[in-house]
Amino acid sequence: MSLLIASKLIGAGRGLAPAIVRRASRVALDWDTRQKSRFEAVDSAGRRIGVFLPRGRIVRGGDVLVAEDGSLIAVAALDQPILVVTAAASATPGSAALALAKAAYHLGNRHVPLDVQADRLVLEPDHVLAALLVRMGLSVATTRGPFEPESGAYDAAAPTHAHAHAGEGHDHGHRHDDEHDRGHDREHEHGHGDDAVHVHRSHEADA
Repeated sequence: MSLLIASKLIGAGRGLAPAIVRRASRVALDWDTRQKSRFEAVDSAGRRIGVFLPRGRIVRGGDVLVAEDGSLIAVAALDQPILVVTAAASATPGSAALALAKAAYHLGNRHVPLDVQADRLVLEPDHVLAALLVRMGLSVATTRGPFEPESGAYDAAAPTHAHAHAGEGHDHGHRHDDEHDRGHDREHEHGHGDDAVHVHRSHEADA
């Protein structure tokens, strides 16, 4: 099976008519795969897709990949094991918000990928962290669902205004994104010191 290359990404399918997205092939990917800028997958049409995106680019559920032959591949966040953390049922709204904020603080100190919602926190399964959260008086449920953690400070996946245009505008927008990524890389290498360079290199290692 030949490898079809996809090196462009339309964030949330912006600028594409819903009917076009519905006709696109599909691929469901877990978080471990979607956080990488280089990976392979097989879409719903049985095609082997090689994804090559700018370093630091994260693929989210609802994004659309553009293959080298012009075809579109709609991305879904694959259901996977997750922990859903909520406040105790007896907590008042104020105390519930405070308890979740404290939990988010402690998990953030451990650099845990975390989906922060108004009434819950979602993270990947970890029995040690689950026990910590229970000791903090929170409820922890093991279930399955899509995992879309918060973007890091150096996540290059944030959509740009260029994604709002269809047709030829997409090509221009992706060139703009690539130029931005290269400029962003140079900025970290020359404008922020050793710490920023170290963080950028960790993205390359992850990919």
